[in-house]
Amino acid sequence: MKYDEASLEWLENPEIFSVNTLPAHSAHSYYETVAQADAKICPLKQSLNGSWKFAYAKNPSLRLQDFYTLDYDVRSFDTIQVPGHIQLQGYDTPQYINSLYPWDGQEALRPPFISREYNPVGSYVKEFELEEALHGKQVVLSFQGVETAFYVWINGQFVGYGEDSFTPSEFDVTDYLREGINKLAVEVYKRSSASWLEDQDFWRFSGIFRDVYLYAIPKVHVQDLFVKASLVHQYQDGYLQVKAQIVGDRTNVRLCATLKNADGEVVYQQDESAQETIVLEQELSNVLAWSAESPHLYQLELQLVQDGKIIEVVRQQVGFRTFEIKDNIMYLNGKRIVFKGVNRHEFHPERGRAITEKEMLWDIRLMKQHNINAVRTSHYPNQSRWYELCDEYGLYVIDEANLESHGSWQKPVGVEPSWNVPGSIPIWRENVLDRANNMFQRDKNHPSILMWSCGNESYAGDCITAMTDFFHEVDDTRIVHYEGVFWNREFDEASDVESQMYTTPHHVIKYLEENPSKPFILCEYMHAMGNSLGGLHLYTELAERYPQYQGGFIWDYIDQAIFKQNEFGEKVLTYGGDWGDRATDFEFCGNGLVFADRKPTAKLQEVKQLYANIVLKPDIEGVTIHNQRLFADTTDSYFVASLKRDGELIWQTEFQVTVLAGETKHVVIDYPTQTVAGEYTYEVTQHLQKDTLWASKGHELSCGQLIHRIEATAASQENPADFRVVRGDGHIGVHGYNFDILFSVIEGGLVSYVKNGTEFIIRTPKTSFWRALTDNDRGVKHGFDRGSWLGASLYQKCINFSVEESATEVTVQFTHQLPLGENILHTVAYTVDRNGRIRVKGEYPGYAGLPSLPLYGIDFKVKSSYNYVRYYGYGPEENYIDRLSGARLGIFDTTAQQNVQPYLVPQETGNRCQVRWLEVTNSRGCGLRFTAAETPFEMSVLPYSAYELEQATHQEELAPSRFTWIRLLAAQMGVGGDNSWGAPVHDEYLLEATKPYVFSFWLDAICE
Repeated sequence: MKYDEASLEWLENPEIFSVNTLPAHSAHSYYETVAQADAKICPLKQSLNGSWKFAYAKNPSLRLQDFYTLDYDVRSFDTIQVPGHIQLQGYDTPQYINSLYPWDGQEALRPPFISREYNPVGSYVKEFELEEALHGKQVVLSFQGVETAFYVWINGQFVGYGEDSFTPSEFDVTDYLREGINKLAVEVYKRSSASWLEDQDFWRFSGIFRDVYLYAIPKVHVQDLFVKASLVHQYQDGYLQVKAQIVGDRTNVRLCATLKNADGEVVYQQDESAQETIVLEQELSNVLAWSAESPHLYQLELQLVQDGKIIEVVRQQVGFRTFEIKDNIMYLNGKRIVFKGVNRHEFHPERGRAITEKEMLWDIRLMKQHNINAVRTSHYPNQSRWYELCDEYGLYVIDEANLESHGSWQKPVGVEPSWNVPGSIPIWRENVLDRANNMFQRDKNHPSILMWSCGNESYAGDCITAMTDFFHEVDDTRIVHYEGVFWNREFDEASDVESQMYTTPHHVIKYLEENPSKPFILCEYMHAMGNSLGGLHLYTELAERYPQYQGGFIWDYIDQAIFKQNEFGEKVLTYGGDWGDRATDFEFCGNGLVFADRKPTAKLQEVKQLYANIVLKPDIEGVTIHNQRLFADTTDSYFVASLKRDGELIWQTEFQVTVLAGETKHVVIDYPTQTVAGEYTYEVTQHLQKDTLWASKGHELSCGQLIHRIEATAASQENPADFRVVRGDGHIGVHGYNFDILFSVIEGGLVSYVKNGTEFIIRTPKTSFWRALTDNDRGVKHGFDRGSWLGASLYQKCINFSVEESATEVTVQFTHQLPLGENILHTVAYTVDRNGRIRVKGEYPGYAGLPSLPLYGIDFKVKSSYNYVRYYGYGPEENYIDRLSGARLGIFDTTAQQNVQPYLVPQETGNRCQVRWLEVTNSRGCGLRFTAAETPFEMSVLPYSAYELEQATHQEELAPSRFTWIRLLAAQMGVGGDNSWGAPVHDEYLLEATKPYVFSFWLDAICE
């Protein structure tokens, strides 16, 4: 039905979701001439992006109701940028909330009703003149994305109404345009009945946030195009089907189709008389198949030719591939596929979801550089350009419909779907089917899309099952994904794949060993909030053990944090609640593998290695190369083999070897024979042989190491210099040739360390059992369960000491009682040799009845000028016992400041495992050296103490650094990451209180 007048009643009517809109269609490119197509310039498209006139109202009753009329003077209006969000341009308030609806606790609403008091309205006006190339043709007005509902007028006449924020709404405006200046008016509402279907875990914005443009249609036009390009004959040949809908006067018009390969060679041509619907079909021999590993694309060109003259040229990239389920396993081009994926929100810290191609290119290049092969468009269709890039660069895509009604069924008290939408409620059925159709029609020609997703976290019901039925009916080249059937198996047929979220490795194994009837993926797993991603390897290892386990998608790619200037004039990143937004879920928006400014986090180090397609396992004679790719061999790579002794490079070579896809080969490497005592690292790395779209030649893709020791014979002892011990009433002094060391009986430890006239330690090192809580720690109530260890760290007391002397050394040992019970003790012993070196040894003997330890170690507080860090251990980025796969043994340089990962909420950061020695110096190279005495230690060097980090809620709350904090640990528990709201660290990465823990290292000075 066509409507001539707008009605606000539509805002609360889920059965009216588009008025006067054109049918959804493919997003193919078209031009008037071949020259335009070659230049990718279409004069028939006129952008309306840029500055618009704008007025804001808090609710509909306060809006300027007649602003769209021709005689309404809008010169006093403000200006606003399109694309863009209202809330990021000075109006309304950004609000972040996860699963609950944004009005929770503010108004008692039930679907489909919305607030009368708070529903911000943006009144937009754009004046334009129609460009010459569009004159005399049918003209369409296209909105690529508007949140959440909007009305459109041109020259005072009502044009139409649209919802579905993340797919295009288009209107035929030919009859509304006039010569000269045209007035386009758009009224955007933040909330409508559609808001009940758009409860995604993101910032709640509104406005025209994607491109707006006009386009003209030639007198004969390919209105819609559906290209199917599959593989046949044992996946060797191609089957091409082109279905085109042609509108306009087709008299004497022919459709000329040409398919060219990447070298521009014609592999297929056909010429047919143009019909309203035309279908072309052809088998092609020996096509190059499309995959993420080798994203081979062909170019389809359709020309509409009338009486020998080209009227229109259509260009569409084509990828031949077959995606299917056989024997309950997913196969791409005949090979079992494993998704090494990530979920991705469209986000920018200043523009919100109004991102540009620049961000898309950054994202896809970074993903490819870190071996990510798949992306889920959580939880809405992305901009069309993203899918083109996925086709071109090679990423597998789950394309997800704009549907999430999380807050209607999953409450803080648990699952309660009594008023779930869309459920099986008839008034919502056509609405969600329209969303499915909008996504399908626009995106159907992209080979990168392997699955359609019915949406996210909307429970189950007949409406969603109807979406699945729709996808099955219109597309036999893809499968359908929907995780929500996990919650209601009555609608299990709504998903072709078993998809779960945040299932623990243990429960994944349990499911897979019960002979399931569907392939299995984790559409969300490893909640990467803050310092997280511990235990990722427990998931990636499953792909080798269980054929039906076919990978997963990490949650998620980027922190959703917004820049703003605070009251102190600082430009800072904010999270939920920082804008006065209520209700909110605060920092829960910070789950990224990259920070909001797109700087990589240390977590990517783990992803890159565990997602690597080439697995390298060195030994002292060579390396075993396992090529886990499905289609590509290793000719695109070269390998570097190196040998290091005690972290220092002593030998290196490059080599190339061809290992076919899916095969394993052992390569002999002529390492030089070693006899000198030391720790040897045999390392092999894989690098790109040449430049690619996403990385330069030499980029490293994977690494493998083997650590081998040659033990030293007993060394002869040097004659030590003399030293003297002074036993005072409150201090024990040890003095030698170039050192003076003082221990305090009262403080219970070392209070001064002077060497060569420089005092390096001025405050007593303090033992600690506590770390600044991570997001995962807070989610699992780590503070409640283990808070006694915080008190033990802060309030232990020295109850005894002893001094033992020999001819070569003196040991001062302190016994500390912990406020956990009368007999809960631990000791720290300082042994000073005659050269002024100190061996520090802490021993916790283990006690029953106590919660597991966050960590056990000792903190040194030194002057902030000592901030240069060099160490021999695992790096280069921070690592933990359950996030160690991506780290490697080596000598690394950093600084105390660089060791701080700027998580949205400050927390435990900067740890390094298996450290053999550590140097912390000033700019002159003068400082302290810590050397492992028995076994390697863990350590961090930061400008803040754990207790400063613990108290801060934002990075800017941390005061300018005045000290450097050196933390050396016997051990630290893992960081976890199965989820951030209750999943514990896996048992094997906990520090049980009943076990003993010992740190032991030598402390020495580095000074001139």
